Amino acid sequence: MDLTFISSTGAHEEEDVLDAYSRAVIAVAERLSPSVANLRVSRRVRGGRRLDGGGSGVVVTPDGFMLTSAHVVANGTSGVRASFVDGSEVGVEVVGTDPLSDLAVLRAEGADFASAVLGDAENLRVGQLVVAIGNPHGFAGSVTAGVVSALGRSLPVRSRAAGRIVENVIQTDAALNPGNSGGALADGHGHVVGINTAVAGVGLGLAVPINETTRKIIGALMSEGRFRRAYLGIAGGPRPLPPRLARELGRETGVEIVEIVEGSPAADAGLRAEDLIVELNGIAVAGVDDLQRLMAGELIGESVTLETVRDGKRAKIELVPVELEV
Repeated sequence: MDLTFISSTGAHEEEDVLDAYSRAVIAVAERLSPSVANLRVSRRVRGGRRLDGGGSGVVVTPDGFMLTSAHVVANGTSGVRASFVDGSEVGVEVVGTDPLSDLAVLRAEGADFASAVLGDAENLRVGQLVVAIGNPHGFAGSVTAGVVSALGRSLPVRSRAAGRIVENVIQTDAALNPGNSGGALADGHGHVVGINTAVAGVGLGLAVPINETTRKIIGALMSEGRFRRAYLGIAGGPRPLPPRLARELGRETGVEIVEIVEGSPAADAGLRAEDLIVELNGIAVAGVDDLQRLMAGELIGESVTLETVRDGKRAKIELVPVELEV
């Protein structure tokens, strides 16, 4: 009888890889878990009854500023409590919410909190290790790990008065559940690169990225309690440019207007469905995210110049954005 022996070298190599993976996840969990809280949000309903909901939040400054998802605190501007892995519990004030990015800033009572470090989602790559840390339903420091499954996803969000697309959302296979909403998505260095926002399907979760755009939103929420956006009154989508125009502009796409809101700045300026937007104030517009990024609060009430294409002809159109009501 012949026996075949398998070399133990391969097994040791697998253990080494597993140990390296485990060490990375453990290090991130130990670093971030003290910064992540369970949020309990209470609100009064008809008949005087109190309903409790909640999610997770992550402390980002030692003096208690926290990030979470806007939908977690949408109905709880008072009566929010935060509990941490060390057993402490504090009251929380809602400083500002931005439903159109699904981000909110809170302020926890107290000082000397363990704070997380914000990273940059622009540096992420598909396949990279990420760790999701939440504090759902009082299960302190819930940790799941996985990889970045996809980048550049879009997430539709709505407020009472407006809708918008959050661009460059991170898709991960790190297991999430509704109680993880508002918790941290971190890279292998323990830097927060996203705020977990939704369960996209079995084994798939979405996170709002921490990047240049969302940092501006977070800063505005901290200082002013809201984030102001300029509004043109169009709905649009990406469209390939005609070959000649693509060569002239050095890019392949623009934004096609698919709908004009009646009485909006775009309607008053004479824009029409099927017009192509290729520039705003001389800055290239290749996609909807470019246009949304340029619609900063500083443009409200200021004259701006859109370069458009209609029937193959380029034209410059002046219009004055108004503030987007949320």
